Amino acid sequence: MLLAGCAMQPVDSTTTRYRVALVAKNNRNSEFWDAVFTGAEAAATEYNLQLTITAPDDEEDYAAQNQLIADAVEDGAQAIVFSAIDYEANAAAIDAAAAAGVTVISVDSAVNSDNVAAYIGADNYGAGRMAAQSALDGTAGTLCVGLINYEVNGANGRDREQGARDAFAESGRAKITAAVSTHPNAASARAATLRTHPEINVLIALNETTAVGAAQAVQQMQRADDLWLAAFDSNIETIDALQTGTVDALIVQNTYGMGYFGVESAYKLLAGQGSSVEKSNITATRTITRENMFAMDKQKVLFPFG
Repeated sequence: MLLAGCAMQPVDSTTTRYRVALVAKNNRNSEFWDAVFTGAEAAATEYNLQLTITAPDDEEDYAAQNQLIADAVEDGAQAIVFSAIDYEANAAAIDAAAAAGVTVISVDSAVNSDNVAAYIGADNYGAGRMAAQSALDGTAGTLCVGLINYEVNGANGRDREQGARDAFAESGRAKITAAVSTHPNAASARAATLRTHPEINVLIALNETTAVGAAQAVQQMQRADDLWLAAFDSNIETIDALQTGTVDALIVQNTYGMGYFGVESAYKLLAGQGSSVEKSNITATRTITRENMFAMDKQKVLFPFG
């Protein structure tokens, strides 16, 4: 979703220039993170912040992410905007940063720490239900479902899968035939896409890179006509697959908003405006299908900078 009404008067350049570090999950070949970074940079410019952006090369490397948190503290960051690779394994590093006096804001994927001042991101459980509901609404009869997840220890992947499982269970006409967790890259997701279960007629891919891999696998198996694929996030490949029929629904988050509101919240907390920062800021998530993808509001979701 495009941000509306969030612009404020520019901060006087003579005010304190706070130091904020954004520690992401991934810095390579991800339109999801590119949008987060763009939103973060826009807020940093608006609020005259000194912003640094870092991420490990491997989206599974929570240890490298923990080191980046420690580095940010050592370099003088006053606030860290953070997306956790591992809900549990990142917690101690976040607690240590908070103990050093650093304000912590969580975006996209939560961390198991009571020291997080605010969370900005999707309702991931609800988003998983949305993916399942797209299949329930778009198909008839009994559904044999395959789930492709990622980052098995990440909060958002876990919550999305649980949301999908619950929605399918409540429907009374769906069963989970198989579920796999893959490395967070398209090639791995493609290789893991449930080729040994031809009865599967619904596939749910729970993040951007597994979505790309799943779409490639559906094309290779020539299953676009008899398999419903609901995929998370939008990029050039998945949008094209939606238009051609390989993908049937995209669950799209407000990634720009995560970056923008994460950095804006850091500024407000550092500037003594904490009363205006919500503890949990749930950003909008939408279901995009071929039937609605050309509507103006959906185009703004798919192409937020276009």
